[in-house]
Amino acid sequence: MSQPLTVEQSHVIPVDVQQAFDGTLPMPLPTLFRRWYGPIPPISQVLNQTGDWDAVGKSRTVLLKGGGSMREELTQMDPPKAFGYILSDIRGPMSPLVNRVDGTWLFAPAGDGTTVTWRWTIHPRSRFAAPALPVFGRLWRGYARRALEELERLLTPTGHH
Repeated sequence: MSQPLTVEQSHVIPVDVQQAFDGTLPMPLPTLFRRWYGPIPPISQVLNQTGDWDAVGKSRTVLLKGGGSMREELTQMDPPKAFGYILSDIRGPMSPLVNRVDGTWLFAPAGDGTTVTWRWTIHPRSRFAAPALPVFGRLWRGYARRALEELERLLTPTGHH
């Protein structure tokens, strides 16, 4: 199999680590990921989530505008430092390119705020898809930058920027 590609984006948000973790983990995905970024669609809804999104082994189906979907499963919980997940069963525009994604959110103290890092390790569908991953990775970084700016807006309702 081809080598996975790891991409990440960080942003400092002016809340403490616990607030950042507690605000990010249960955030409704359609609230955070509500806009297109180039070819990357917004999330339209989340299905099949049982109870709170708060424990390893919990899973849900993420639906994208335009018809794509994926299964998300929480795989790591280290509050308030990190949580991780796997995206699998990817359908729609990303499916020819991506077999699965290992995602991680990291929260680290930064002065009066928190550095929030969102990391994706993208596993290509095939060796033929692998050459396109760096292009997708660049797009994803822009998508992640916008999502982190939106996260700051949602976590700091008074609008610190």
